[in-house]
Amino acid sequence: GAFWQPKLVLADTDTLKSLPERELSAGMAEVIKYGLIRDLPFLEWLEANLDGLMARDGELLAQAVERSCANKAEVVAADELETAKEGGRALLNLGHTFGHAIEAGMGYGEWLHGEAVAAGTVMAAELSCRLGWIARGDVDRAVHLLCRAGLPVRGPGLGAARYLELMSHDKKVIAGSLRLVLLKGIGHAVTSAEAPAREIAAAIEACCDA
Repeated sequence: GAFWQPKLVLADTDTLKSLPERELSAGMAEVIKYGLIRDLPFLEWLEANLDGLMARDGELLAQAVERSCANKAEVVAADELETAKEGGRALLNLGHTFGHAIEAGMGYGEWLHGEAVAAGTVMAAELSCRLGWIARGDVDRAVHLLCRAGLPVRGPGLGAARYLELMSHDKKVIAGSLRLVLLKGIGHAVTSAEAPAREIAAAIEACCDA
């Protein structure tokens, strides 16, 4: 049989202590994502420890990095060929389709990737709520945590039509259908092409600056 060797991930959390505040916040968007898509206990841990993480507590940062790496490894290992029907590694893209539209629409570099993902995550949560999949309180919970991490929770006012145009170029568009990562619950993400364009547009408008 094939020889399998476990992979070792080395993370020097001391480097995180020298990051500019904005960069640290941007990185936290991806960390929070794991709690929202599949790890409710981790989300609860983040809610309890976010202030310490933002204060760059080394032990807390190490725990957050370890848990994030473990979550990513589990998702990728379970979907090595990217064929999982329930979303598989595509679930790692929570907020990214909306976020990529923000990055492209504003010009790359204006928004950090994590900032765009954070605002996009709120749009995904808002859309999930409008579809009746999560409660309004769940949206507020995600927004509050992202705010505490110093992240933007409203997108730039590009207009829903421009967002949809930019999103139509996303690699997750299959046969003309846009597959989005949405929430069926906090800690339970799915990929879905069920959202009508009008609901996507309404969610975008609700989460954008004028």
